Amino acid sequence: MSEDNIRGVPRGAAEAPLSILELATVGEGSTPSEALRDATELARRAEEWGYHRIWVAEHHGMPGVASSSPAVIIAHLAAATSSIRIGSGGVMLPNHAPLVIAEQFGTLHALHPGRIDLGLGRAPGTDMATANALRRSAEVDPDEFPQQVAELTGFLDGSFPPGHPYAKIQAVPRGDDRPPIWLLGSSGFSARLAGLLGLPFAFAHHFSAGNTEPALDLYRSSFRPSEVLDRPYALIGVAAVAADTDEEALRQVMPGALSWLRLRHGRPGRTPTPEEAQAYPYTPMEREFVRDRLSTVVHGDPQTVRDGLEELRKRTGADELMITTQVHGGAARLRSYELIARTYGMI
Repeated sequence: MSEDNIRGVPRGAAEAPLSILELATVGEGSTPSEALRDATELARRAEEWGYHRIWVAEHHGMPGVASSSPAVIIAHLAAATSSIRIGSGGVMLPNHAPLVIAEQFGTLHALHPGRIDLGLGRAPGTDMATANALRRSAEVDPDEFPQQVAELTGFLDGSFPPGHPYAKIQAVPRGDDRPPIWLLGSSGFSARLAGLLGLPFAFAHHFSAGNTEPALDLYRSSFRPSEVLDRPYALIGVAAVAADTDEEALRQVMPGALSWLRLRHGRPGRTPTPEEAQAYPYTPMEREFVRDRLSTVVHGDPQTVRDGLEELRKRTGADELMITTQVHGGAARLRSYELIARTYGMI
């Protein structure tokens, strides 16, 4: 597998490739169909604007997130575009049999060769009751993740040794090449595993900012060259919202903060409108939560956002920035990504 399928090329004045993490966010007053149409339009525009890849996250049981089936959405986005890389950010592997994922992504790779990424996570992407319903068992141990990754790799590569219980099983379709595997994480477990396996690593800075630098340090110190990579390659997920003014960016970013607050209270729902977020009667403790949340979101006018992204890239040494933008409505999300691309001279 060529490293060209992993390492991105910066565009415009960007020092590192810029990419997108998409959740197909469903806003208040909208529908999942509209959210998925917005995601498709974003993929088309992102390709035009020079973004390197767009990934779809796996979440379950969340009315405000329509990305419960990454493989299905990836197939649709890849068919609507021609060059941008499309992938999972990620497939929550403990929710699935490795053979099923090998077949799904083998099919995607056959349909769109050289454009598909397979990002893997070890969290359920939901509450435990829903996770048990997905897995049909409460016995799944997240510490079995390395074995699941090894099984998936064996099916994708046809590399089980003689005598292995799965040695005669073929994941079909399977070609001469396969999608690159990425490990995703928000702590040190997957960081170390990615390093030991010589795989690219993606860290969820957008919801685990305090662990970013320790996890990246662990990844780099654990890294062993492999057939996939000769040196580490790490991207970080970054929450960012750009608007024409700082004031408008703050107005746009508040619905996402309120969505996180409701999720923390066990009341996940659709992304509220800016007006609803402004009118919400926050308690002092809730206001502190929102302030803490906003401190992890790069937001403001285009230059402010570019400065914030560059400070983060330099501080962490990230090889790639993957931007996620949780706002109400597809138009505001498109505008944010366009402004970021323009301020980097990508369009």
